[in-house]
Amino acid sequence: IVAEIEKKITEAFEVFDRESNKTVDVRFIGSIIRSLGCFPNEAEVQELLEQIEVEEPGGFIHLDQFLPVMTKVLLERRFWPIPEDVLLHAFEALDENKCGYITKEDLVKHLTEE
Repeated sequence: IVAEIEKKITEAFEVFDRESNKTVDVRFIGSIIRSLGCFPNEAEVQELLEQIEVEEPGGFIHLDQFLPVMTKVLLERRFWPIPEDVLLHAFEALDENKCGYITKEDLVKHLTEE
């Protein structure tokens, strides 16, 4: 099971690895964690960053530094996903026409303007 978890983490990490050199900008760590189904608040993300040996603030994190910390987080199930009813309520708030879906244009508008 650990190998499966590490593979999942590596795949998520690689999405943000723009240079394909097994590093990501420290600012993407929260997004990577959330893409793995964990939803820590910003203070909890900072706590995780403290566990990862970041060489310099605002720098980059290597996969080898991130992998053991994130594997432990997933194994311990430290951060629970957002409950389905909360997500549904958020979706319904964006679905102004009450049609059961959001158009790409409306989603872009909400994410960039509101």
